[in-house]
Amino acid sequence: MPSQHNSRSLLLRCRGNPQRASAASQRRGKMEEKIVEADGESGAEDALVGNVNKLTVSPPGYSGAPRKGHLVFDACFESGNLGRVDYINDFEFDLFIRPDTCNPRFRVWFNFTVENVRETQRVIFNIVNFSKTKSLYRDGMSPVVKSTSRPKWQRLPPKNVYYYRCPDHRRNYVMSFAFCFDREDDVYQFAYCYPYTYSRLQHYLASLERKHLPYLWREQLGLSVGKLAARKIP
Repeated sequence: MPSQHNSRSLLLRCRGNPQRASAASQRRGKMEEKIVEADGESGAEDALVGNVNKLTVSPPGYSGAPRKGHLVFDACFESGNLGRVDYINDFEFDLFIRPDTCNPRFRVWFNFTVENVRETQRVIFNIVNFSKTKSLYRDGMSPVVKSTSRPKWQRLPPKNVYYYRCPDHRRNYVMSFAFCFDREDDVYQFAYCYPYTYSRLQHYLASLERKHLPYLWREQLGLSVGKLAARKIP
């Protein structure tokens, strides 16, 4: 992945620009007021009901065919999580993650792809509705990224990651990170940490079963909300 030095400078300039912050705050406020009016006191992030599916994010008022650099977000895949994307300006986007299925107050995991990028395009992604007050992001951990031409997960430079409490988002915790896309034909994937999917687990357990070990067998404990089998190996 490319060096992120310039992206970090961009992030610092944006976060330190009071005019930009004021304008962005007004746009966020108007958008969240509309959602609160429609959904009561639940708030913007609580109204998320599904992952984004090949969502093209274009500047407000733009109605033509998507151009290169109009980012396309997707999280409709196994272990994906991204419920909403707000355009702030050409290089900054607010991202809302969906809560856990059985705990609407718990919002931590994210995993999504971005495509239709422009080479050397620099962006800032703000994940704006984290529920945790403490996070390893404060101690040097950073999100992971890969792309179609570089399928091995890599961590973003910690110096480009900021975790803070934001008054613009009901004082939720926000994780902001800067990134520079370097290959237009690649699809980029970002995640909270290295994903370990249910399918990958099943493949691993099946490989153990094929060994016919005398001390190993599987039992079904029950089904998840999504009707996936929960099993144990004694």
